Amino acid sequence: MVFFATCAANQQDILEHEIKALGIEETNTTNGGVEFECDLETAYRFTLYSRVASRLMLALYHDDDVINADELYQSAMEIPWEDWINPQTTFAITQTVKNCKWLKNAHFAAIRLKDAIVDRIKEKFDGERPNVEKDDPDVTFHIHVRGDSVLYFVDFSGRKLHKRGYRLAFIDASLRETLAATVIKRSEFRRVLEDDNTEEIPTLLDPFCGAGTILIEAALWASKVAPGLIDVDRFAFFKLPVHDDAVWSKVLNKAIEEEEIGSKREFKFYGWDIDPKAIEVAKKNAKAAGVADKIEFSTKDFTNITKEDVPSAKGYIITDPPYGVRLEESNIETLYTNLGKTLNQYFGGWHASILCGEKELLGYVNMKPNRTNSVMNANIPCQVAHYYVFSDEERQEFIRKAEEKRKERLSQPLSEGAQMAYNRLLKNLEKLSFEMEKEGVTNYRIYDADMPEYNASIDMYDGKYIVLSEYAAPSTIEEEVAQKRLEELIYATERATNIDIDKIFVKTRNRQKGTNQYEKLSSKNRFIIVKENEAKYLVNFTDYLDTGIFLDHRPIRKKLKELAKDTRFLNLFCYTGTATVQAAMGKALSTVSVDASSTYLDWAMKNMALNDFKSMNHFYYKEDCMSYLYNSYDKFDLIFCDPPTFSNGKGRDSFDVQRDHKRLIHLCMRHLDKDGILIFSNNNRKFELDNYIYQDYDVKNITPESIGLDFERNPKIHQCYLIRERQVIKVRKKPKKVVKKETIQ
Repeated sequence: MVFFATCAANQQDILEHEIKALGIEETNTTNGGVEFECDLETAYRFTLYSRVASRLMLALYHDDDVINADELYQSAMEIPWEDWINPQTTFAITQTVKNCKWLKNAHFAAIRLKDAIVDRIKEKFDGERPNVEKDDPDVTFHIHVRGDSVLYFVDFSGRKLHKRGYRLAFIDASLRETLAATVIKRSEFRRVLEDDNTEEIPTLLDPFCGAGTILIEAALWASKVAPGLIDVDRFAFFKLPVHDDAVWSKVLNKAIEEEEIGSKREFKFYGWDIDPKAIEVAKKNAKAAGVADKIEFSTKDFTNITKEDVPSAKGYIITDPPYGVRLEESNIETLYTNLGKTLNQYFGGWHASILCGEKELLGYVNMKPNRTNSVMNANIPCQVAHYYVFSDEERQEFIRKAEEKRKERLSQPLSEGAQMAYNRLLKNLEKLSFEMEKEGVTNYRIYDADMPEYNASIDMYDGKYIVLSEYAAPSTIEEEVAQKRLEELIYATERATNIDIDKIFVKTRNRQKGTNQYEKLSSKNRFIIVKENEAKYLVNFTDYLDTGIFLDHRPIRKKLKELAKDTRFLNLFCYTGTATVQAAMGKALSTVSVDASSTYLDWAMKNMALNDFKSMNHFYYKEDCMSYLYNSYDKFDLIFCDPPTFSNGKGRDSFDVQRDHKRLIHLCMRHLDKDGILIFSNNNRKFELDNYIYQDYDVKNITPESIGLDFERNPKIHQCYLIRERQVIKVRKKPKKVVKKETIQ
């Protein structure tokens, strides 16, 4: 018998581990789940014991040559559905469709299958037909279409395998049972639960326990309770002809025996929540799950506990704190900041796993995770961050060792080249730091290829981080020489800035056209919040070549803020929306941000939300900017347009700023109100503004005033123009002077 177990995204490896734990060696993992072959007894065991599967389906038939809906019907008519249902049986159909050119509507696949099943049963039972029942059918079939391949399944477990049966009460944003189990299996606590020889179960705490789902799932696992035991009557296989009572009884009795043994294990878990109603819900659910005696629930505010509240010297925290959809934005930053402080103050020596639906909030915890995992909570992408909280002794020892290494490193004499770079950096900092501090600027460039041997830029963020972007060395430079120069520049930077080497992020930037600057380099998803001109921005030092903020545009953003009051603002090629944030802070009436990248548009929305701009008058469009300008009729008072030098993408024309800027500017001006302003910028060093633009509009080159002190060494970093409609001056003609003639006597 061939089965397919489904699960949520990013859980396939856990699901596969569960399947192999049953003695199944060969599995086939896909995006939606895991396929495997086993006997009926093993299928029963999987249904009872799986903690992360959402559904188990039995494969019936496979047709790999279906090219249209009529062939789908004919294919389904060949299947002996009478082996599974009769006219007295109610049934339902679910479907998934992927990469199928001939099937535009996924639901239509279910309709054609339903027609075939009904017609087949009518043929076999003298015109009698079964009824479709969506809510509580006797049997559920599933059709999976991928290209020209069609697979037919019957639901073995039931469509809601995650519903254990203990959730008697709910709160807002309750965590699904399978996701809670996934977070536990991703945490360090899994090592304890997977070890059958563990004599003592350590303390587990969920300080934001809500309905208690994480603790209940952990307690069931620690007690060796198969999740399916809580409600054994809910499975779909009881109504299938393949069901065997004797085999099922064997599996069930074995699970009950293991539960009786496991229930004798002594341990105590703790659940806290600031909401007393949530605590009452959690208690009811724990009682229904049979683990009420294993969990102690209390009403507590985790950010205001004392040392006496901590249940043990060491233990584990697994929790799902509130985030944006469950908490007012004004309180969210404070909550996560205080969460980190509480962990460091009272939970030294503990492991902590934090599930968060807005991974940027984890930056407020101010702790570096050992690792992270991506999961899905319904349709919300979430991140699980795993930390080890150092005790005071461990922290001091860690600091001591790190300081020793640092001192040893700094005690070594610099090479001649590194010393030269160090001297230049000191000179730059001496010139810049006072002026930047006076202007309140904390993110600025301290080096910009000042010396040809060290062809890189160095940016400082908040006085805590360095991003060193090295241009790839030309082919004439040997690789060993290039690597040595990079190391020299890193060591020189550490000494000149006094920023530790582990906070210096190094990137190699190739000089080439295209979208390379926007390509993802990694998926660490570690965001840090920096400030500029009273605004806050999310930056990422690891995943992309650019950090999320162009530092050279700082004066332009400031000017946009000054011009934005009472305007309708448009930000084209908006990237991460930093200019939109400044316009909103300048009291723009409305903002529109346009970008072809959903990644950066989402980043822009998060930057706006970070600054409390979430009202209905801020709009975001994932669209090619030229297409937007062609298709939109909106008018604006202030437009910022900062196109890339070159870009191309799937489904849209390539863009070259030198070739296409005239057309782009004309389109922008079509959307500009009569007295409006277009600020046009680009970073093509050889860019020349078309003469027709000068003739058609009132153009002012504001590049010099848009270059900050930290970029004066590289004035070609960008070019910037302020463009308005040319004002037509009407010359009033002087009225003719009427000379009154006198009558001559």
